[in-house]
Amino acid sequence: MIATLKRFAHSAPGLAAAAFLMACTGGAQAAEIVMHRDPNCGCCIKWAEHAQEHFAEAHGAQNSSVEIKNEPDMRAVKERHGVPADLASCHTAIVEGYVIEGHVPAADIARLLRERPEGVKGLAVPGMPLGSPGMEMGDRQHAYQVIAFGDDERSVWASYSASGG
Repeated sequence: MIATLKRFAHSAPGLAAAAFLMACTGGAQAAEIVMHRDPNCGCCIKWAEHAQEHFAEAHGAQNSSVEIKNEPDMRAVKERHGVPADLASCHTAIVEGYVIEGHVPAADIARLLRERPEGVKGLAVPGMPLGSPGMEMGDRQHAYQVIAFGDDERSVWASYSASGG
């Protein structure tokens, strides 16, 4: 299905068709992920593939869908959804009302949806760390953190160690 998204992600009618096809692929929709991206960024599509492949399983659901919205002004999208500038990455997703900024692993999103901690507005992986979902490069991974953020507070939600050559 992500192949369908890749083919159609460059046009509004194509995006609508891809979303419709995903909605019709059997099973109840457990969670919809809406990802806003700059149309020139390829790693965003790779993160969508990761989310599509791993999110339903991590969330304990039958199915999930990723709707991709190409945006001419990602800065405005981030401002509209309250993403702090220092936590910004290349794409912004919305999952069940939570803001997911950047290359956040699907398992961390599933944990957020299970726990629903008070005051947390979303999760972010600032920048584009090598080895995070969508930024894979063999066995190489830079250390990175997933940050939980809200209006007044931040905390480390998960940490990933560096590995590989």
